[in-house]
Amino acid sequence: MRILFLGDVMGRSGRAAVAARLPAMRREWGLDFVVVNGENATSGMGLSPDHAKGLFEAGADCVTLGDHAFDQKAMHGHIDSEPRLIRAINFSKVAPGLGHRVFSAADGRKVLVAQVMGQVFMKRPFDDPFSAIEPVLRAHPLGGGVQAAVIDVHAEATSEKMAMGHWCDGRASLVVGTHTHVPTGDAMILNGGTAYMTDAGMCGDYDSVIGMQKDEPLRRFITGMPKGRFEPAMGEATVSGVFIETDDRTGKALRVQAVRQGGRLATASPAP
Repeated sequence: MRILFLGDVMGRSGRAAVAARLPAMRREWGLDFVVVNGENATSGMGLSPDHAKGLFEAGADCVTLGDHAFDQKAMHGHIDSEPRLIRAINFSKVAPGLGHRVFSAADGRKVLVAQVMGQVFMKRPFDDPFSAIEPVLRAHPLGGGVQAAVIDVHAEATSEKMAMGHWCDGRASLVVGTHTHVPTGDAMILNGGTAYMTDAGMCGDYDSVIGMQKDEPLRRFITGMPKGRFEPAMGEATVSGVFIETDDRTGKALRVQAVRQGGRLATASPAP
């Protein structure tokens, strides 16, 4: 399968870039399945039902969330009616929505998508992500019940993301980090056949502080005093993520490639 994962969509600029670029990427790259992290798509804090609809219309098959999953109040009631939305499996036992789901690609092949939230340096106490993902991986073995499995690790610490990659190695097609909004240069295939990248980066304006207009974050760092709200940067966004191609028989990755299109981080890498 040919699978694309796009990192955190950041505000209006990120939404516009995904809407402009994803349809052509899907068509020209022959993509079978697309996962987009959308937890910052609405004003940089959460995801509204309308903006979720826009990401699906652009070509996403699944949209994952994160620690801002329910910052938009409308998502509380909406997530149960939209099965293509996935929140972290270890968010809360009483949280609405699902932490994992098996999707059917257009040709019927099955794709497991799950999200786990890290514990290290995160502001809220989440359950252990390793024990949370274990029964999901056991219930949906690669090459058995599913042809591919994508795990979104929404976490601050690179060490925790790497540990999750090795924990899932051989049992997932792709383990990819989100949340920190800075794409890493370590796209690789681990020993057991799982594609891995510590952070997919963001779909947002990189002339910013992790997607926010620079003035207020700089003021807070320099003076320690807030003066205004954080607002998403509005310049041209870079669409950032990772592409993988898998073996249908085993579900393991055959190749992996970082993706950066448009904006300040655009690369000259050839299309997959």
